[in-house]
Amino acid sequence: MNRTSVKRALGLRIGMTALLVLGAWGGTSLTPAVAAAPEPPLSAGLLTAMQRDLGLTEPQARERLARERAATALQGAAERAAGAAYGGSWFDSSTGRLTVAVTSRSGASAVGETGAAVRLVQHNAKELDAAKARIDRQAAQSAQGAPHGVTGWHVDPRANQVVVDIVESRRNDTDVRAFVDRARRAGPVRVEAAMSQAPATFAAGTVGGDPYYTGNVRCSIGFSVHGGFVTAGHCGRPGDFVRGWDGSGMGTFQGSSFPGDDYAYVGIGQGWWTVPVVLGWGTVPDQLVRGSAEAPVGASICRSGSTTHWHCGTVLGKNETVNYSQGAVHQMTKTSVCAEPGDSGGSFISGDQAQGVTSGGWGNCGSGGETWFQPVNEILWRYGLTLHTA
Repeated sequence: MNRTSVKRALGLRIGMTALLVLGAWGGTSLTPAVAAAPEPPLSAGLLTAMQRDLGLTEPQARERLARERAATALQGAAERAAGAAYGGSWFDSSTGRLTVAVTSRSGASAVGETGAAVRLVQHNAKELDAAKARIDRQAAQSAQGAPHGVTGWHVDPRANQVVVDIVESRRNDTDVRAFVDRARRAGPVRVEAAMSQAPATFAAGTVGGDPYYTGNVRCSIGFSVHGGFVTAGHCGRPGDFVRGWDGSGMGTFQGSSFPGDDYAYVGIGQGWWTVPVVLGWGTVPDQLVRGSAEAPVGASICRSGSTTHWHCGTVLGKNETVNYSQGAVHQMTKTSVCAEPGDSGGSFISGDQAQGVTSGGWGNCGSGGETWFQPVNEILWRYGLTLHTA
């Protein structure tokens, strides 16, 4: 793998000890990049990955990225215009526009003036979030939590419903049917038996040459922050010692949460430092991170990890509760990107904007699957961190 592009991009003489951090998922900042700044040139590798994973031509990939940037910038104004009628939003790849769900014609008129497309729906976002919260409480109040045949639940703004996902082969299990029956009473709920297997976290046993180790667990570095990096919580606990790709000491876990959440902060030292870079693994050039503006549902997104390297897909849903065997994890974002063991903690990035750290999923990068990430802005807020940006 050629890491010299990182050195050229940063204009630094970077020692081998720092290379693991350079291979980390890039960091994110709480402030989006200034809109007036010129857009950085798109890398050929990023366009190639989008063509491979999303079935696009190069011109289509360029056009989609430009339209997604516009949709991301429009989200806040459109939600404010909708007010209490806001029912969620998403990027519609067929039209290349941000679509906003609203529950009133007056709200639709106000949103239309922002330039977003509008869809009239029955339930506003507050009602949908409340229905999902009732299912969260239902699972929390059970001694066993949600049954393993239930993979998760989330608000789907396009369907204007809360979707409960279950494993197809477990749909007739007694505990699954009981959970689903109670969930349907929570509000506008739809059940989908679309999963072929239950989700699992993507940590792995020690393999030489991969980004970082905690005991006998290998995970991937997430985004660089000033003083360290963020990663997945299931990869370590506070006080756990972290070794780098070369076996040398890096630092320790300063904070970690799993289940409930799946995020952690590792403080580094001992000659290691941070840079605002996501490793492209030779598939794409190493990517500079310039901010953390949150991409909408439907937007394209890419992931970097130490096992399967660089893959792309789309954002499928937000604020999903994922039911792992260790317990439920909340406020996750669901994607169509594949991942495998060892990718845990790695970066999800949209354009040059950091999105989150890899948590878990189902499937693999040979046959396909889905992966969830913990949004990065929540991690920054939780630990009072500042993203290292270019």
